[in-house]
Amino acid sequence: MAPQSLKKNYRCSRSLKQFYGGGPFIVSSDGSFIACACGDAINIVDSTDSSVKSTIEGESDTLTALALSPDDKLLFSAGHSRQIRVWDLETLKCIRSWKGHEGPVMGMACHASGGLLATAGADRKVLVWDVDGGFCTHYFKGHKGVVSSVLFHPDTNKNILFSGSDDATVRVWDLMAKNTEKKCLAILEKHFSAVTSIALSEDGWNLFSAGRDKVVNLWDLHDYSCKTTVATYEVLEAVTTVSSGTPFASFVASLDQKKSKKKESDSQATYFITVGERGVVRIWKSEGSICLYEQKSSDITVSSDDEESKRGFTAAAMLPSDRGLLCVTADQQFFFYSVVENVEESELVLSKRLVGYNEEIADMKFLGDEEQFLAVATNLEEVRVYEVATMSCSYVLAGHKEVILSLDTCVSSSGNVLIVTGSKDKTVRLWNATSKSCIGVGTGHNGDVLAVAFAKKSFSFFVSGSGDRTLKVWSLDGISEDSEEPINLKTRSVVAAHDKDINSVAVARNDSLVCTGSEDRTASIWRLPDLVHVVTLKGHKRRIFSVEFSTVDQCVMTASGDKTVKIWAISDGSCLKTFEGHTSSVLRASFITEGTQFVSCGADGLLKLWNVNTSECIATYDQHEDKVWALAVGKKTEMIATGGGDAVINLWHDSTASDKEDEFRKEEEAILRGQELENAVLDAEYTKAIRLAFELRRPHKVFELFAGLCRKRESDEQIVKALQGLEKEEFRLLFEYVREWNTKPKLCHIAQFVLYQTFNILPPTEIVQVKGIGELLEGLIPYSQRHFNRIDRFVRSSFLLDYTLGEMSVIDPETETEYPKDKKKKEKEAIAAVSAMEQDTEELNKETPSRKRKSQKSKDKSNKKRLIAEAQGSVIAV
Repeated sequence: MAPQSLKKNYRCSRSLKQFYGGGPFIVSSDGSFIACACGDAINIVDSTDSSVKSTIEGESDTLTALALSPDDKLLFSAGHSRQIRVWDLETLKCIRSWKGHEGPVMGMACHASGGLLATAGADRKVLVWDVDGGFCTHYFKGHKGVVSSVLFHPDTNKNILFSGSDDATVRVWDLMAKNTEKKCLAILEKHFSAVTSIALSEDGWNLFSAGRDKVVNLWDLHDYSCKTTVATYEVLEAVTTVSSGTPFASFVASLDQKKSKKKESDSQATYFITVGERGVVRIWKSEGSICLYEQKSSDITVSSDDEESKRGFTAAAMLPSDRGLLCVTADQQFFFYSVVENVEESELVLSKRLVGYNEEIADMKFLGDEEQFLAVATNLEEVRVYEVATMSCSYVLAGHKEVILSLDTCVSSSGNVLIVTGSKDKTVRLWNATSKSCIGVGTGHNGDVLAVAFAKKSFSFFVSGSGDRTLKVWSLDGISEDSEEPINLKTRSVVAAHDKDINSVAVARNDSLVCTGSEDRTASIWRLPDLVHVVTLKGHKRRIFSVEFSTVDQCVMTASGDKTVKIWAISDGSCLKTFEGHTSSVLRASFITEGTQFVSCGADGLLKLWNVNTSECIATYDQHEDKVWALAVGKKTEMIATGGGDAVINLWHDSTASDKEDEFRKEEEAILRGQELENAVLDAEYTKAIRLAFELRRPHKVFELFAGLCRKRESDEQIVKALQGLEKEEFRLLFEYVREWNTKPKLCHIAQFVLYQTFNILPPTEIVQVKGIGELLEGLIPYSQRHFNRIDRFVRSSFLLDYTLGEMSVIDPETETEYPKDKKKKEKEAIAAVSAMEQDTEELNKETPSRKRKSQKSKDKSNKKRLIAEAQGSVIAV
């Protein structure tokens, strides 16, 4: 088999971050995205794969309410600051804001026309606003408690508004009433506790109200009477109605047929769904108050039987078309329920689960041979299994009573995917990921189980290391992988391995050795199955967090809190190599590329790629904001997953081949563009050539082109034409190039000329918008000042020549400097000066003696030539 090529680069392909921190959320009209609060920000989350499409940064304001316009183009938000903001979802900018309530806004709703916005406040008031103008159109007061929910009638012809409050009432408001006394059409009083949710039936004539008094009231909007009261026997948080024409409606209709034993369901029946503290979905029929469907068990995991620890649903909404039902849990998860049609009967199943917050990630491993799933141990009592393609949580494994600290995975001989977990509850559990059930429980440790590892070859055992300083080998012989009830696991052997806690364990590829890393700064190697001590690895100055056997050599790799990674020989325990580069504790390290390379991560938040042979750090990646506790490497794909204290999971793919192809493609394109540039220069197409030189980032070529233009006639027009074709980014590059040219005396003339033309073209408003213009100007001004001073000294020095010639009576001193307006005027003055000088010479010749006349004549002749030359030079200069 050919040796595997070394990896040079990894690229972060997917990230799962916290996108929901609890609080308000709103679903788009087509169900494609969810706008939800996350701290001070608003995240726009894709409902298919939980990826954050965009983020609207807040202003240190805790959000309390969100709403969307019917066309999903405008987002309305409000918080404790009482500021109501309108956001444009295309530009993510706040287009207007205002204040109106005297307390936080607790609920919002947008009219079906999109022109009105209703807000319910903690100040017991309900206000209606004009969206475009931002002014209040309606002011409703009368509630005696906090108004938590508000709802417009979906029919635009019925100008009615509903509001639910903590005063156990629902009020109906008339938006067309002019008399203040007739604004409140009705007060619906049947609840004995706070009203948490209101919903309208599809025909618009029935109103459902749910409260914490464990009942749902159905109101007839013809006369505002209570038609029926449904006792649900749980504190309700949300009620929603079922729309017709959807698979969900067909599922409910079939349930109704079975319940009533009729061939056809009642077309006039109204169905609604309730969710609450129990964490189960229940479907009801209003006529007869019949519960048509109830989940047998909650999909929300519960850590214990205490009422305080139960986590229920906080909200629910029916999604459009065939997307099903969305329920939100108290621990920031989105559950998507859909109807699955089976041969016997249809079922309501949890099709997708989006986790809004993972908390601190302790450990993770890839699942199965295809590595399509990722098992993650967070700061919870459950294991969350994510689908790698969509990063949605497929299922959870719950059973531990305290936080899970470590896990490992394998594929058994029968093809089942097994998971072993160690927890703070001092137990280990064996899971069948295929059946999603616990098949074994191991007890016996007297401390937290900090590390677990499966056998690599036979898969007949696994080992565990604990805070009680012992190493245990657990047998898997005779365990039924399809058992419904977990059995007690038995230990093969136990040894007191270290003087302090065992942080990590690893099993050799041939299942003959096991290595342990401890808080006592040492690692030990033991021979299986009897755990006979082989050698102790001493040399680290801090605790050891990770150990791993090489897949090809007789050596072990350890990662320590002393910021180093070491490779040791198994035969004599000598240190073969030491790798330094991390700025803090190295928490995990794992071999890749058949043992020739490895990756490491640490408390500095960095992921590093190393070459074992050269001891060189090939690449460093910074994608975490906190300690990276977890590192998983795929056995076949060698895909890398990292997770840490920032609750972020990053997936990394090998990009060595793709980077090489991109580099080759860029080189090929650069060659073609370079040839195009040379052709443009030969064809004297300077504008095109300058543009290509900027694209290819060739500052020297840009200088040559500008210098060539300066030597040509009408250079100003061509340079202006070339500069006008540049983009903003290219102007920034031009300023950088000019800054460099301006520092060199040989190049400064071209730099100053280009800078002069650039400032003539660009207005100050655009110059200020150039990125980094302040720093660029700071580099241009000192050298430009130096050039100006030098030219000024030359000009002043030239006056010395004029003075000398004037004193020698060669030229008359000029009393006033004149600047001819045109060339003809200058020529006339030069000719007049020459003729006057000829006349003066003739008169002088008449007066002087003959002996001196000859010398004077020659002198005057030379003066005449000089003056004519000066006149011609001045004409040329003009």
